[in-house]
Amino acid sequence: MAVITQSSGAQASARERISLKKRPRPGETIIQSLLFVSGFISILTTIGIVLVLVSEALIFFASPEVSLIEFFTDTVWAPEAGRVGILPLVTSTLITSVIAMIIALPIGLSAAIFLSEYASPRARGYLKPILELLAGIPTIVYGFFAVTFMTPLLKNIFGADVVEFYNMASAGLVMSVMIVPIVASMSEDALSAVPRALREGSYGLGATRLETSLKIVVPAAASGIAAALIVGISRAFGETMIVALAAGAGPNFTFNPFQAAETMTGHIARISSGDLSFDSLDYISIFSIGLLLFIMTLTLNMISRWFVRRYREVY
Repeated sequence: MAVITQSSGAQASARERISLKKRPRPGETIIQSLLFVSGFISILTTIGIVLVLVSEALIFFASPEVSLIEFFTDTVWAPEAGRVGILPLVTSTLITSVIAMIIALPIGLSAAIFLSEYASPRARGYLKPILELLAGIPTIVYGFFAVTFMTPLLKNIFGADVVEFYNMASAGLVMSVMIVPIVASMSEDALSAVPRALREGSYGLGATRLETSLKIVVPAAASGIAAALIVGISRAFGETMIVALAAGAGPNFTFNPFQAAETMTGHIARISSGDLSFDSLDYISIFSIGLLLFIMTLTLNMISRWFVRRYREVY
């Protein structure tokens, strides 16, 4: 009895010596502070960019030569002549982006399905870095590739009298090569996140690997695939060097992809690098284009976040 009492007393004394106070961890505090500062700087940078775009765009729209209705409805973009219709730039941006996504989505999704469902771990370890290497190639290289290879190829296929030297089709096709790694990588991550139990259940019911991939795994990862698609579209909207070199250097309201037409980013690059005065209407107009491009990209990202929250499946 005395032994039990002594043991109980020792345990009580040990509990008294254990301190439950929060111990100082200077390393974690420093890391947490650095992360907070980094996030805060990122937010401030974004706010600063938006403020600059809005302030300069307001100066443009306050000009007597500019009409907001004309800005969204006119089909001629020539600020120096008093014509500020944004439709030619928006149309060419949409055409090149649609061409890029028509090619990049099926190829990227197919590559993601192969890496996730068919490739061995060793093959995936080699193939995925090689695929992602395409995203590291400078876009100026893609631009020269479009001019020196893709445009002559299109001329040989459709005829030199049909395809102009600068054209939206060439820029869109080469942009698809650049976007494929983004779509493939994000889609592969979404497919790999699908639980193994769903695949095993499908195999147990007699489904083949292809049926399991297309009817079970892909629908289960639909939210991640949609997010990859929208990120790819946003990347296409913001591409500059490919369209600046291959699509053309003048606004042109046309729906013919074989004709030259300047995109929004290409126009910004050309005007900002020219010899125009900083207070000229032509130069200030690039901020209105940048603001519209920012709104378009932000809208796509908001749609992506809503789609992921709405259709994401949690297992």
